[in-house]
Amino acid sequence: MTETEITAGLIRDLLRDQHPDLADLPLREVEGGWGNQMWRLGDELAVRIQRMDNDPQFQLRERQWLPLLAPRLPLPIPVPVRNGAPSERFPKLWTVVTWVPGLPLDQGSITRGDDAADTLAAFLRALHVAAPADAPVDNDRGAHPKDSTNGFNYFLNSVDADAIGHDAADVRAVWDDAVAAPAWEGPAMWVHGDLHPANVVVADGTLAGVVDFGALFAGDPALDLSSAWVLLPAGAAARFFAAYADADEATVRRARGLAALKSLFLMLMGQNGDRGLPGGKPAWGPAGRSALDRVMGERLARFHG
Repeated sequence: MTETEITAGLIRDLLRDQHPDLADLPLREVEGGWGNQMWRLGDELAVRIQRMDNDPQFQLRERQWLPLLAPRLPLPIPVPVRNGAPSERFPKLWTVVTWVPGLPLDQGSITRGDDAADTLAAFLRALHVAAPADAPVDNDRGAHPKDSTNGFNYFLNSVDADAIGHDAADVRAVWDDAVAAPAWEGPAMWVHGDLHPANVVVADGTLAGVVDFGALFAGDPALDLSSAWVLLPAGAAARFFAAYADADEATVRRARGLAALKSLFLMLMGQNGDRGLPGGKPAWGPAGRSALDRVMGERLARFHG
């Protein structure tokens, strides 16, 4: 199927067809996005439209659950307010959501590390509650790290060795420790599932919002807790876990291994971007390398001597 080019004209036509009261608001493309593209719509809204992503389940998931989750979360998230249906003009889903002000972390920085650690911990404490029985599941990311070993091996073997900056055996030891850690035994928790520098926004040197909940699922909170190393600056992970205050040793071990996996993924996407490959994100390479440095350098004293 030939991909439809997404332009401002197309977005306005879709709005005129289905939500004409919004069609004349100022419109501009937002940099970034791969599976979905974002267009700023006026001051308070955005259009989230499928681009490379052909599966409707992710936007449908956001439409169903984000309006229910948003009121109890301490950071703004994009709440769906209007639904766009597939049509002859555009065969995929699109959704009008609330705009989350700030700059994506892969284009910005955190300078107030303690505040960001406390803010992220508060957000995840609020998100990580038992999910209802009909919540979506993810049998890959929502399971034990051992079930993602093929992915870890692929990333470790695909990233240029000199770019990793650490002995591959040492990185693998972090993963092996996560694989050896006991599994999550609590109830399936709400998990964002895809916390990385492009999916959080910053303002005034700290975290200001969380976006892209397409991977939202019920499972092990360790995947989100890996963001202590992936998102926060050096030295902030210990403060984050102290503020979160509900992660046992096994969960931290799983989270650290998953942080290593995500760091390698970011580095691979950066490497692909440097080589001009589809889906590559040049800015993600340095972010991934910094995250891996934190993973390798910050074993939490609370759990490790």
